[in-house]
Amino acid sequence: MARRRGRRYAYGPYVDGPDPLAPPVDLRAALDEIGRDVMEGSSPRSALQELLRRGLGERRGLDDLTRDVWRRRSRLQRDNRLDGTLQEVRELLRRALEAERTALGGENSDDARFREMQLDALPSDTGGAVRELDSYDWRSAEAREAYEEIRDLLGREMLDQRFAGMKQAMQNVTPQDVERIRQMLDDLNSLLENHAAGQDTQDQFREFMRAHGEFFPENPQSTDELIDILAQRSAAAQRMLNSMTAQQRAELMELSQQAFGDPRLAQALAQLDGQLQGLRPGEDWTSPGRFRGDNPLGMGEATRAMEELGRLDTLAEQLSQSYPGASLEDIDLDELEAALGEQARVDARALAELERELRRQGLFERMPDGSLRLSPKALRRLGESALRDVVDRIGGRRGERETRRSGAAGEPSGATRPWAFGDTESWHVPRTLTNAALRRAAGDSRRLDVTDVEIVETEQRNRAAVALCVDTSWSMVQDGRWVPMKRTALALHQLISTRFRGDALELITFGRHARSVELAELIGLEGAWEQGTNLHHALLLAGKHLRRHPDAQPVVLVVTDGEPTAHLEPDGHALFDYPPSPHTLAATVGEVDRLTGLQASITIFRLGDDPRLARFVDTVARRCGGKVVAPSVDGLGAEVVADYLRRRGPRR
Repeated sequence: MARRRGRRYAYGPYVDGPDPLAPPVDLRAALDEIGRDVMEGSSPRSALQELLRRGLGERRGLDDLTRDVWRRRSRLQRDNRLDGTLQEVRELLRRALEAERTALGGENSDDARFREMQLDALPSDTGGAVRELDSYDWRSAEAREAYEEIRDLLGREMLDQRFAGMKQAMQNVTPQDVERIRQMLDDLNSLLENHAAGQDTQDQFREFMRAHGEFFPENPQSTDELIDILAQRSAAAQRMLNSMTAQQRAELMELSQQAFGDPRLAQALAQLDGQLQGLRPGEDWTSPGRFRGDNPLGMGEATRAMEELGRLDTLAEQLSQSYPGASLEDIDLDELEAALGEQARVDARALAELERELRRQGLFERMPDGSLRLSPKALRRLGESALRDVVDRIGGRRGERETRRSGAAGEPSGATRPWAFGDTESWHVPRTLTNAALRRAAGDSRRLDVTDVEIVETEQRNRAAVALCVDTSWSMVQDGRWVPMKRTALALHQLISTRFRGDALELITFGRHARSVELAELIGLEGAWEQGTNLHHALLLAGKHLRRHPDAQPVVLVVTDGEPTAHLEPDGHALFDYPPSPHTLAATVGEVDRLTGLQASITIFRLGDDPRLARFVDTVARRCGGKVVAPSVDGLGAEVVADYLRRRGPRR
């Protein structure tokens, strides 16, 4: 955004709301992905979750981000170990003892020999040796310095576990510094005791922060906020101890009593840990972590590593979205960026924006039972995509552009008339030959003249009643025809609802039974194991639909991959029989005859290579003057739409 300064302009980030130049969220690609999963049988909610897990385009999904989180977690444990402080203490102790023995070796006295015996009798464990040397009078200044460094190191590490940056801030600790820290811990424990008893006040908290705020760079604003910060670190410190061996734990507990040469520090910290665990029992105080690398971490570093493990676990849970009420808004983008980098933040934010936009634009609607389904708006968008694919296929086929007139010239009215220039209707051959014979009988020798020709008179119909009957038996699912069937229905529905709004489309599914369905119900229909292909019932429903529109051109389109194996009894019971019984075949053919009586044009789209089905549909087509098309699965939609355009009358 530009800000004028005199005659110049300074440019900076846009701060008055969402970036107006940001690219829009690509909902079309997202909806195509969701629609495909829904048509394969997923619920809209599951399809949305799957899209968010999978990602879209170049944007990583939740699964990729979760995988990266677990890789970082694994690398943290694989590359590091937790005994860095113990190793450093052992090295300082070795240097102290070596320097002391060197100094004693230069003395020729009984006292020197006695001191050597004292050193030789030290406990084998590091903690016990450091404790025994607490009262030892060092001869070597170098040895004394190394031993004092052990005490200071332990104190700094223990404080660094619980208070950020303390190890670096206390490199040259003085007795006054130790007393100041001890006083802070006493005041902190007193504050937490009063808080647990409900006796603390905001004034007490402010007084504590005024006196000791330097130890808390996070600048908490209340006692509860302070407890949250400290409890998280204290729990991480406890998990670090749980992750060590029993021997390492015992050594550290022993060494902690030597911190700064004052056991009261360890006691105050132990009291603090106990209070924090009581105030925040929901923190993870027990889970161990397996660290098996070569890089030794000090106590403070190890605690921060445990904190990071905890943050990574929380991130993984947020990214999993597996808990009740989960939302992408739950993801801590700052933590995600700290763990995986800026691009991870961008990807997660893009997914959240996509989810918000899908819901905001009303692409899902809630049903009375609480489930979600695709809204009419979403179905229109899916239909646009399906129809676009179909049009591309039709346009790419040779010889299909004759569909430009959107159908035949019209339906026969039963009358004929003399041909006139420009007529494209079929000749009425009997009337034409009769006219020629009468003319020759009158003395005209020409065998055929243009004046003899009569054509079939047709009446134009400007609307059609279309019944699309789709097979929903299990074989359609099993053989990969389920989604193409649904996309075909989508494309035809979109075409009729946008370009031929006067046409009446009925969607009919048939398995053991047939039923009329709405588009949303068909798109969300799940495949089910059900025996029976009840074409008889489907044609019965198609006939009812055509009779409701007597002024419309009747068109019946059937998509199936199996011969009829069920029919509807008069009592409404569906009778299944395989191989098909003669009664089933007769009932189905009888319904075809009734549709033929309505002058319906019937096209059967035969899927698969079943020879029994091929013989049956060929027989039906010859009987009713219909047509059989054997498309590929991918070409089904193009064939159905093209046939519909050919068979309906042209619009006037």
